[in-house]
Amino acid sequence: MINMQIILKMLLALFIGVCGSILFIYLHLPLPWLLGAIFASSIAMRFEKLPIQSPKTFSPPARIFIGLTIGSAFTPEILDYIDVYFFSLLLVIPFTILTIICGTYYYHKFLNYDIKTSYLGSMPGGVIEMVIIGEEIKANISKITLMQSSRLFFVVVTLPFVIQYIFQIDISGNKLITIPLKNIDLYELSILILLGYIGAIVAKKVKLTAAYLMGPMLISIAVHSTGLIHTPIPDEFLKFIQVVFGTIIGFTFKGVSLQTIAKTLFSTLGHFIILVILCAVFISITYNLFDFPILSILLAYGPGGQSEINLIAILVGANLPFITLHHIVRLLIVMNIAPMIAKRLDKREVVQ
Repeated sequence: MINMQIILKMLLALFIGVCGSILFIYLHLPLPWLLGAIFASSIAMRFEKLPIQSPKTFSPPARIFIGLTIGSAFTPEILDYIDVYFFSLLLVIPFTILTIICGTYYYHKFLNYDIKTSYLGSMPGGVIEMVIIGEEIKANISKITLMQSSRLFFVVVTLPFVIQYIFQIDISGNKLITIPLKNIDLYELSILILLGYIGAIVAKKVKLTAAYLMGPMLISIAVHSTGLIHTPIPDEFLKFIQVVFGTIIGFTFKGVSLQTIAKTLFSTLGHFIILVILCAVFISITYNLFDFPILSILLAYGPGGQSEINLIAILVGANLPFITLHHIVRLLIVMNIAPMIAKRLDKREVVQ
């Protein structure tokens, strides 16, 4: 059980994140609540005497709220596009496989990482799961963690700037995302949150991938698509969720020397460039084959964390069902391929 001292450290970290968000709002930078928190917490965590700690405890509840928000976007009209979605989703398979192959080749051949670490570090998703698998096959856990964290960091930090300055979508300032709390039906909201919590517990029990996101999302799809509940997650909640994820991301390199951080970011930059090229190719193919907005396609192929990308999608008003389904397929591929091939790599190393 987490004691009060740890909670206070987390709250102070979140407060610092909020301060960063306010600064970014003032500077009119994109996604201020997310990027501002990343900026402030990544600086604050370098000061070892500051009594702060990564607010990871807030992550599961935050994921529940994201899942509920995603689910609310799944309306009956989505069924009209399911055939188009299907063919688009098929492209996720070669995209994911090529991402893994190219990433593994880059790390193994160019950076001389061992094959197991290269393989797990290049996976486009499932950071925690890759670390667990890495432990089982005796890969370099610290490298995998840094590689995966760097990928997430690059994607989450660059995407908002791409959206704002290339796609010319203004996502700066303190804009409304959904309905303010004062206009929300609190009774419906309470029921929705309770159902989301139950969905998360059940999903965790049955070992569903990304349980805290998927469980609530499925519940939310059911209650919103049938019209049982119409209430969305309030604007204030989504802003706080951004601060939570931003602060957690800012703590990514906690306890890691600046030299190691610089070396890791420089090393993974090559992998990130490979990801950008692959994304550009598949975004172009999908855009030319299917009648979907390019921003939604960009976010659908964005190789970041599922929660973080979906959060950005919520904030920019992109096609959530389209994006979410693509990320679910990508994650399912990763979760099935990763352990299977990792074990073979481990056996091959033992034989050699």
